[in-house]
Amino acid sequence: MRTTPPGTDGEHTRTAPGAAGEHAGIPPGTDGARVRTVLAVDGGNSKTDVALVAEDGTVLATGRGGGFRPQSEGVGAAVDVLGDAVRRALGPGAAPPFADHVAAYVAGADLPVEEETLRDEILARGYGREVAVGNDAFALLRAGASGPSGVAVVCGAGVNAVGVSPTGEVARFPALGRISGDWGGGLVLGEEALWHAVRAEDGRGPATALERAVRGHFGARTVEEVTLGLHFGDLPHARLHELVPVLMAVAAAGDAVARSILARMADEVVVLAVVALRRLGLLDSPVEVVLGGGVLTARDALLDDMIRRRFAERAPKAEPVVVTLPPVAGAALLGLDALGAGEEAKTRLRDRFRSRV
Repeated sequence: MRTTPPGTDGEHTRTAPGAAGEHAGIPPGTDGARVRTVLAVDGGNSKTDVALVAEDGTVLATGRGGGFRPQSEGVGAAVDVLGDAVRRALGPGAAPPFADHVAAYVAGADLPVEEETLRDEILARGYGREVAVGNDAFALLRAGASGPSGVAVVCGAGVNAVGVSPTGEVARFPALGRISGDWGGGLVLGEEALWHAVRAEDGRGPATALERAVRGHFGARTVEEVTLGLHFGDLPHARLHELVPVLMAVAAAGDAVARSILARMADEVVVLAVVALRRLGLLDSPVEVVLGGGVLTARDALLDDMIRRRFAERAPKAEPVVVTLPPVAGAALLGLDALGAGEEAKTRLRDRFRSRV
């Protein structure tokens, strides 16, 4: 168990030598002093969002770039994407350093060694004087909780969870997929829906409305046709994520097989949170559990009810909270925490992002 979350102290925040100086496009304060700034980064597999934020919580600029994928495309290529997103926010001529503090909370930073490698690359580019890098689940937690502590469970393409205690202790998981004991997320749910549809069609499994629903979604004559499309590459594997709302609709109509898949997803969400709470000694304390990622922010009524019932049974003092602010706001709040900004600044930042939701 790590004793502090990324970027909350000197051990986990690196400083670039000689990185002080003027920042691209940053106006001086009203008294002529230069305003300290945070470059907040939410790097996801499909997109990278950035926000340049002043110490008083004013959002100075925002931008969006491509997917942040250091594990598949390399650390250098991922940081190139970050630089492109910053220049979309500040203008093509913007040059580093972009801010006093870079708060980058990204996919692909699943392990401390990966955080360290990304942090070193961003520092080497001179993007900020100080750089904190952490998994994107930490930004989700900060975006959804009322303060810096609590537990967050993300269920997007995959699943992950982190927890931070009021004293700064951290609980986290490797989150490397099935090889690290994970189950769930949009791709897994899509695969499960297809698996059951195939077995219903060929007689190996029980009848389920997923058979017809999967055929209908992809415009196929048989479910086997969908399988062969995936096998030969005519149908991208990522499109299985599209079956999540299909699965939810079939489950809502009462299909037992579809409901069993959602029940397992609810089990996984809650067990991640319960284990994190137990590791931090918070299982019997009132704690916010922030739920995020596309599968959970869809607010499917059946899945939502299943999750809340399980929390009531296994962690009755936990308060499930579905995040409403974007993760980049959480990264910005973590950056303001690092600068020692006051609550007024954090309220201003939250209000700015709430107005965009």
